[in-house]
Amino acid sequence: MNRAELEELKKVDIRTVDVSALEDIEKIEIDSSLSAGERWLDFAKKVKNPFCFICNGMVVKVSYSETKESLENKLVQLCTSMEGQGFC
Repeated sequence: MNRAELEELKKVDIRTVDVSALEDIEKIEIDSSLSAGERWLDFAKKVKNPFCFICNGMVVKVSYSETKESLENKLVQLCTSMEGQGFC
């Protein structure tokens, strides 16, 4: 998968995507003996679109921001902001 192909995959609109064309990540098996880079390539090849897939029966669209904060910190912030609303 080259950069141009990845850029096209990013543009998928979650509201209009053909759900039957998406992969269910719960069914994807990754060889844990591979290096981190090799695992990513293996996952990307199997999921077909690393930006849009099915997880737990739901269509998920992933995007990444240009930040130095970790995903873990962002998730903690999200849960903290949702406290008292019964989500986290």
